[in-house]
Amino acid sequence: MNAEAIGNVLAPVNATLNLTSFILLMAGLTYIRRGDRDAHRRCMLGAVTASGVFLVLYVTRFALTGTHRFAGPDAARTFYLGILFSHMILAVVVLPLVLRLLWFAKQERFVEHRRLARWTFPVWAYVSLTGLAVYVMLYHVYGYV
Repeated sequence: MNAEAIGNVLAPVNATLNLTSFILLMAGLTYIRRGDRDAHRRCMLGAVTASGVFLVLYVTRFALTGTHRFAGPDAARTFYLGILFSHMILAVVVLPLVLRLLWFAKQERFVEHRRLARWTFPVWAYVSLTGLAVYVMLYHVYGYV
């Protein structure tokens, strides 16, 4: 199996990990609103795990195949690049925020955890969903060159 074939296998796996992270984030939010801290914790640790595995596999795919050229029309390309760039910037921003949330939770500093989570959660959810959107646009709607 060559690098391109491995990259083509990793791309849908990464999209699935983004979707998994998003679903677990939504479930975690639902559980904490219901007051079920244990279920919230499990969901959030699952979301962190899915996002962490995604990061490792994404870097692996990128190292093997590099970037892909978007093959859609210019109007769609502009939309795609807007989503892609916002996704990339916020993915970099969200990582230290998530790590800080984990640290607050581990230290049982739930007031600080809750305060930071109000900002981190929507960014993390956006990054997870836009990662999936980038994949769908690049691999399924328009293909890549």
